[in-house]
Amino acid sequence: MRFFFCFLASAAFLFASGELSGRRAPGFSLPDLHLQQHDPHDYRGKVLLLDVIQTNCPHCARFSEILEKVHNKYGDKVAVLSIVNPPDTQTTVARFVQEHKISTPVLFDCGQVSVSYLKVTPRNPKINVPHVFIIDGQGMIRNDFGYDFDTHNIFEGDGLSAVIDGLLAAPAKK
Repeated sequence: MRFFFCFLASAAFLFASGELSGRRAPGFSLPDLHLQQHDPHDYRGKVLLLDVIQTNCPHCARFSEILEKVHNKYGDKVAVLSIVNPPDTQTTVARFVQEHKISTPVLFDCGQVSVSYLKVTPRNPKINVPHVFIIDGQGMIRNDFGYDFDTHNIFEGDGLSAVIDGLLAAPAKK
């Protein structure tokens, strides 16, 4: 019975799209700590996990550990990019990368990219973190998750792997 419940929960994550999903991922080019530019188009053909974080967020820190495990598990099939906004700086990001042993790029945004992904408006002015976007190999946002009680398993458990497995197993959508 327990296995069945876990299977249902994983299936729900696979088929439930976040309200920010089902659209082409907005393009951008942002620098990382080493001033190397990253563009989502460079990751076409792979599943791209785009994570909006803050270095002082404990849930973001835990999720960074999950993303490292995902990166190690899937290798070249899955790419991970994390985005930070002010007040994060090169100093706070360098400390965060070192403390949490992050091997994937952390990109610096002044807010414009995060706003476009999160569809921030005057009526919805908040950027809540962490928030992850799952982008398929064709550049479409297939799912997104913001941290809350219902998505705890994505950010602190093994729910993200179930979502990725489902996306990798599905035939490519055009």
